[in-house]
Amino acid sequence: MPRTIWSGAISFGLVTVPIHVQSATETHSIRFHQYHLQDMGRIRTRKICELEDREVSNTEIGKGYEYAKDQVVAISDDELRDLPLPTAKAIEIDAFVAADDIDPIRIGEGYYLSPDGQVAAKPYKLLRQALARSSKVAIAKYAWSGRERLGMLRVRGDAIVLHAMHWPDEIRDPAELLPPPVDVSEEEIEGALALMESMSRDDLEGDDFKDTYTEAMEKIIEAKREEKPLPEAPEPEQPGRVLDLMAALEESVSKAKASRGEDADVHELPKPKKKTAAKKTTAKRTAGKKQPAKKTAAAKKTSGHGRRPRSA
Repeated sequence: MPRTIWSGAISFGLVTVPIHVQSATETHSIRFHQYHLQDMGRIRTRKICELEDREVSNTEIGKGYEYAKDQVVAISDDELRDLPLPTAKAIEIDAFVAADDIDPIRIGEGYYLSPDGQVAAKPYKLLRQALARSSKVAIAKYAWSGRERLGMLRVRGDAIVLHAMHWPDEIRDPAELLPPPVDVSEEEIEGALALMESMSRDDLEGDDFKDTYTEAMEKIIEAKREEKPLPEAPEPEQPGRVLDLMAALEESVSKAKASRGEDADVHELPKPKKKTAAKKTTAKRTAGKKQPAKKTAAAKKTSGHGRRPRSA
């Protein structure tokens, strides 16, 4: 059972839903500590007061805002909890929008919202069913850890999920990162779509979506613990230089199909149109026509003497 991160309520008009907040995700990554290499003694971080030059305990530590170099304004946890905000104790729903209207880059960590007791069960279910039937998500504000945040509420199964969201001014403009303008042909776009189709699937389960880094790290730790040779790393494939984009797309589709046990022959990729075909045809037709014979010098002279000069 995950621990409760925050307790409060969802405010939906005049409807209040008391809830608990639990993290919706967990990490299985391997965590490392720092050790002194000479004797493998654990390295720990100590909190030192720079004025008294001594280590202090957590009970002596509080939050503060540096208003000026010689002035710090202390803020207690109680003062943060009692902020003069309607969102300090509740998740205030402000609007409902279509999920497709939200840029995924704004969506962050997810949290499960569970009803707080039997009294909250009915309004919780009401909000969940209304969200599901409307096919929309709720946009809300809430205050955690000393700051007001923006969030999105959506349905996942029988639960309501709260996703943290970035404020609009927190999203960076990618314009300066874009490459210089280039031309992409229709055939290349169709080739990319064919590759996407060959790589499409209905789920994100299976060996393709396992954390192979953690598995490899576990093998290394186990081998070192038992003083065995380390597992050999596979040779990574060296990406070749793309000279022909259509050829690269065709080969990619072939490999994708082969990895799924399908026919590796590629038929659906469009072939680039040869722009020089019309010129060659015109050249052939021109070569086939009989050209008029050029007059010889003698013929020109004969033709010239046969004319009578015009009278002035």
